[in-house]
Amino acid sequence: MTIISPDDDGLDKLCARLAETTADVDLNDAWPAEQLRLCGAAGVYEWFLPKAWGGQQWSDLDLMRGYLRLSAACLATTFVITQLTGACRRIAADGSDKLRDRLLPDLLTGKTFTTLGISHLTTSHRHQGRPALRATATDGGFVLDGFSPWVTGGPHAQTIVTGATLDDGRQILLALPTELPGVTAGEPVEMVALTASHTGPVHCESVEVSSEWLLAGPSENVIAGATGASTGGLQTSTLALGVASAAIEYLEQEAERRPDLLVPLGGLRADLQEVKTDLLQTAAGEEVCTNEQLRTRANSLVLRSTQAALAAAKGAGYVNGHPAGRWCREALFFLVWSCPQPVLAANLCELAGLTD
Repeated sequence: MTIISPDDDGLDKLCARLAETTADVDLNDAWPAEQLRLCGAAGVYEWFLPKAWGGQQWSDLDLMRGYLRLSAACLATTFVITQLTGACRRIAADGSDKLRDRLLPDLLTGKTFTTLGISHLTTSHRHQGRPALRATATDGGFVLDGFSPWVTGGPHAQTIVTGATLDDGRQILLALPTELPGVTAGEPVEMVALTASHTGPVHCESVEVSSEWLLAGPSENVIAGATGASTGGLQTSTLALGVASAAIEYLEQEAERRPDLLVPLGGLRADLQEVKTDLLQTAAGEEVCTNEQLRTRANSLVLRSTQAALAAAKGAGYVNGHPAGRWCREALFFLVWSCPQPVLAANLCELAGLTD
């Protein structure tokens, strides 16, 4: 069944199946291959692309509603999907017709996998002076040397949408085929949570890439100039709220037999409803608050709600495999994943008890 709206019954069934297996994915650090296959079969990857390229072209509002459901069921799978669909949107918006025809049909069904490797162009490793991934122009394209440090699912990808910097400071964005000689996916980083996303470095050693794979550039700040989906935005806040909602749902179940949980549950539930309403209104185009304000509130809520779930679970929640412990670890991810400095500063002040 292809899911055609966030209200589709098929989304309930898909999320139920994802939730059934998320503990195994986390405990075993296992790449969520079956979960991603199910999402491909359900048409999830079609949500994000224009109809002209085989997508369903969901509105931003519907996309956030869909992400809320998926992330509450399995954050690891949903995080991987953000990288897959981010890469697909770049290919759809900036690639040539030939490149779109070559890549998108199999990506939309989940037959092949692509991902993003652009953090070194925006935040990661920029402080080191020398570009992490360097490009040298040739008659037929470019030669790449260096590495992209944070690539989700690199060992499983047939292409990686990545960027590199020329000697003159200009940048390029391209869909890098991982089968090219010199491309090597390093060992995934063992993280506090989401190790199952198999995120790690991808190295390039004298990799010759023809110009047919070029998406954008050479230009200054190629990410800003490219017309595909931008980094950041509302999706990170949405995933944080998805995890928070899962933790709060657990508290609701516990509160049915434990009246002492009703007061804290009421406060967290009210916060969730308020932040979710503002998120969806912002996604619909209403300027009720800034993205940074939403991210700050979403980060705060996911940290507080998951720790509340752990406290309610008591010792059982501290045993590996209990969802409350997993949610607490996953909540920490939002302090480091594409977290703008003003958001981090606000969260640090709250943790230090310096907020009003």
